[in-house]
Amino acid sequence: MAKKVVIDPGHGGEDPGASANGIVEKDYTLMISEYMANRLSELGIENALTRDSDVTLDSTTRPKTAQSLFGPGSDIILVSNHINAGGGDGAEIIYALRNSDTLSKKIASEFIKSGQNVRKYYQRRLPSNSSKDYYYMLRETPNNESIIVEYGFLDSSGDDVNQIKNNWEELAEAVVRALANYIGVPYTAPEGTTGNYYTVKKGDTLYGIAKEYGISVDELKRVNNLTSNTLTIGEVLVIPEVEEPETPNENIYIVRSGDTLYSIANKYGMTVDELKALNNLTNNTLSIGQKLVVNEGNAATLDTYTVKAGDTLYSIASKYGLTVNELKQLNQLTSDVLSIGQVLNVSNSSTPTTPTNPSNTYTVKSGDSLYSIARKYGITVDALKNANGKTSNLLSIGEVLVIPTTTSTTRTYTVKSGDSLWKIASNYGVSVGAIKQANNLSNDLLSIGQVLIIP
Repeated sequence: MAKKVVIDPGHGGEDPGASANGIVEKDYTLMISEYMANRLSELGIENALTRDSDVTLDSTTRPKTAQSLFGPGSDIILVSNHINAGGGDGAEIIYALRNSDTLSKKIASEFIKSGQNVRKYYQRRLPSNSSKDYYYMLRETPNNESIIVEYGFLDSSGDDVNQIKNNWEELAEAVVRALANYIGVPYTAPEGTTGNYYTVKKGDTLYGIAKEYGISVDELKRVNNLTSNTLTIGEVLVIPEVEEPETPNENIYIVRSGDTLYSIANKYGMTVDELKALNNLTNNTLSIGQKLVVNEGNAATLDTYTVKAGDTLYSIASKYGLTVNELKQLNQLTSDVLSIGQVLNVSNSSTPTTPTNPSNTYTVKSGDSLYSIARKYGITVDALKNANGKTSNLLSIGEVLVIPTTTSTTRTYTVKSGDSLWKIASNYGVSVGAIKQANNLSNDLLSIGQVLIIP
């Protein structure tokens, strides 16, 4: 028998739930729930809402309404949608004592793919009777597979406010993908969605899928937060977009898998030493995508590099055969913070110049948040607030913010999709424990855009 889904928009009517930063819980839970209902219907999954308008459902009426829709059977999944409060950051999923963590784990995985960090998925017991669930929506819906989904904290000092306001559809879609996978229904992305999704079929392998879409297995694993090569039938994978190839340049060679300095030098009729000298290489290490000058008359084209979104000193240095310290010395950098559009010298033949900040102020535009502005300039939200004497996260359109200049030698790193503490620690040659201690982290969970201090 096919599973059915009851969707419960938390709070409503006279009960607004939590509110902060322009977010009222009852309004967002209704938007999320209605979106989810429409998407599940498109996928052929029968569902119903406990409320479809701003009405009050008390603690007695709400669970009775939920079970009146499809009954108290174990084939019914109840998803109660909420927005958290209390100053934390990240999503949480709570599942009933009578159920396993399988569905909650799937939702957590899909949240991470959507760019939302996950605090935890867990069960909570009633203090007065540990055999019962703490939350009445789980306790009073016997036999149903009941979960509570907290999409983030509306009073977070991290990225949750931005996630809830601007990415709530993506977060709701993450739950839809998890439900489709759990129920066993083929998933198709909503019409007009950018990017690709792939639903794993019997016989699929990461290698086969990666080859079909022209990407590497490592990239496929990274964007899907996979730690092994094991796939599950019905699992939905995010397929990263492949960048358009650059216009061919006969003077420049882009390193591909399997290349060596010898094979490239031989291809262009030069010695390895000549190739290394032309590109200021100090070792024989190459990285896929690295650009090499193969014609002396064109060497100047690689003297500078313009920083793009997602770049780090490490990735740029690796691309041009430099160490991070060499790149910093070339550009007289005192920290690891980069700005999009910043021009870096990447050749030892260049005359070092001091990179300049194009502006020390920023004028707030519609849709801006402290998080998005801080991320744009490679600083923390707290640093931005302190520089402007702000005690809250509220912004006004037209407000002029001072952008603090980073002069500290402290290294920082901005978390990207697919990152883990282990991966970041390995890149910088430090221990996971050292990073956690420097950033006061109590667990290994990260959020995209989070700025870490690298000890």
